[in-house]
Amino acid sequence: MASVSEWIEGARPRTLPNAVAPVVAGVGAAIALDAFSWWRSVLALLVSLSLIVGVNYANDYSDGIRGTDEHRVGPLRLVGSGVANPKAVLTAALIALGLAGVLGLLLVALSGQWWLLAMGALCILGAWFYTGGKKPYGYYGFGEIAVFVFFGLAGVLGTVYVQAGRISWAALACAVAVGCFSTAVLTANNLRDIPTDVDAGKRTLATRLGDRGTRRLYLVLIAVPYVLALVLAFTLHSYAGLPVLSVALLFQSVSAIRLNATGRDLIPALRDTGLAMLAWAVLAAVGLNL
Repeated sequence: MASVSEWIEGARPRTLPNAVAPVVAGVGAAIALDAFSWWRSVLALLVSLSLIVGVNYANDYSDGIRGTDEHRVGPLRLVGSGVANPKAVLTAALIALGLAGVLGLLLVALSGQWWLLAMGALCILGAWFYTGGKKPYGYYGFGEIAVFVFFGLAGVLGTVYVQAGRISWAALACAVAVGCFSTAVLTANNLRDIPTDVDAGKRTLATRLGDRGTRRLYLVLIAVPYVLALVLAFTLHSYAGLPVLSVALLFQSVSAIRLNATGRDLIPALRDTGLAMLAWAVLAAVGLNL
């Protein structure tokens, strides 16, 4: 039976910035629209956190029973390593996704934006079918698109909309920036896993682009948020360019990507990209409101 620390590691806490950053950026954009609501923000954060934990456990379960994780490099896989029963991991995934659904329903009901139920349903279905089902879309190279949509556009714009009832150009810029960061995290992850994914028949976008193409994609993805920060600075005010400061957190990650690091040497790149994303979101929230 897996220990508490192993369950926590299996939830992949290093991916939590992917859940927190969209809400932080969305809250900053909502404040700029004079529409901040603390309880809506808290509910949005809890939904996002529950969703990403559910995604991680669902991926652990689905990849584990397929044998994809038998030789995986990186964080502990509960099913693939054999430390947890597959049914227990499946139950944990369903509980987390169910909690995201309940909290999302509460947020929609209290905000009165009922059409957002459809978006919430798509997020939960996307979480499961990423690696679940007979033909998981993550195995066919569509994972990056889903991450960009769900943890970028939906996460940021949904947070803004349940508070303001509308969105702004600044909110859209934040959504694209956070989406690119989240996609970059997944790209670095899939770059590391190219050898094992090829052996397992998992056709991610990284296996299709190859090592060199995936590294180029990562560099483009992390460049976009800083271009957008400069656009915000020139079109709104200079303080809106504060997110540029977060680039300092990416020096080691960019170096690893450019110097052709592989395997475990790429793990810090995942961490640093997530931290840079969170820092970008915090600085954007502050900068938009100075």
